[in-house]
Amino acid sequence: MDIAVLAYDGVFDSGLAALLDVLDGANAMRGELPQPPPAWRVTTVGFRRRVRTGAGHVVTTAPVAEAEGADLLLVPALAERRPDALIAHVSGPGSAAARRLVAETRARRTPVASACTGTFLLAESGVLDGRRATTSWWLAPVFRKRYPAVTVDETRMVVPSDGVTTAGAAFGHVDLALAVVRMTSPALADLVARYLVIDERPSQASYTISAALAQSDPTVAAFERWARLHLDEPIAMTDAARALGVSERTLQRAVRRTLGTSPVRFVQDLRVERASHLLRTTDLPLEVIARKVGYEHANTLRILLRERTGATAGALRRR
Repeated sequence: MDIAVLAYDGVFDSGLAALLDVLDGANAMRGELPQPPPAWRVTTVGFRRRVRTGAGHVVTTAPVAEAEGADLLLVPALAERRPDALIAHVSGPGSAAARRLVAETRARRTPVASACTGTFLLAESGVLDGRRATTSWWLAPVFRKRYPAVTVDETRMVVPSDGVTTAGAAFGHVDLALAVVRMTSPALADLVARYLVIDERPSQASYTISAALAQSDPTVAAFERWARLHLDEPIAMTDAARALGVSERTLQRAVRRTLGTSPVRFVQDLRVERASHLLRTTDLPLEVIARKVGYEHANTLRILLRERTGATAGALRRR
């Protein structure tokens, strides 16, 4: 399998390195399997012979034309956290060549994959329209607003959708590279994960900071602050809307527009966040923690924790 990895000025160093290191490790470990899969031929391509990464390192690349014969194009993230600067970059003239490359690659029906802020470059090129995707969890409200034709699931770490694969924040590049290996050989992907000491992370949910997401909209931010004060009580949306001075419908719309979910589910996320913190930092029994976050029965919280974080209450406590 021929894989082209795009390096460009400002690329996220760890993202680029993670993709290359995991794939190189997979090639090195193939021989340990009874029936090894074919090797991956990985080429780092760029629009110039030398590109400068976000941390200032210089990377030597092969001509980007070599991507035309590849079986997969990997696009690492841009080293930019600020939403306004990120949008300006991926939509500006400096990224025009990269956008064309992504669009032309998909037009040939060659698979494309990216992680973290690189998913904005894919969305800007149009290849995510009508597809499901994930992105950096803290940028999901911005992504959802700018690209309404994309169905965003920021809780998942890796989302494949009709020839385009996206992965979550920053070190989601590792998960993305393992997903590429797993497409050919699940056994090899497991072997690489063991050698590199990579834990399975099917979800970004346990890393999400709900307050950071809520700040994208003043109504949602106010709802988040109000809900935190009432987490140990039954929460009715009519009471929340009345306290905020808005209609219940306005509250519903604001939360859906900003977070892509319902107010009820957002409150559940806040409760999971609080419960996870208490499990990690206290010795309180689960029954007591459940009551502190508004649940009468510990089993209700236990099920919700497993559903949202992918981990049991015991595993969260051991962390």
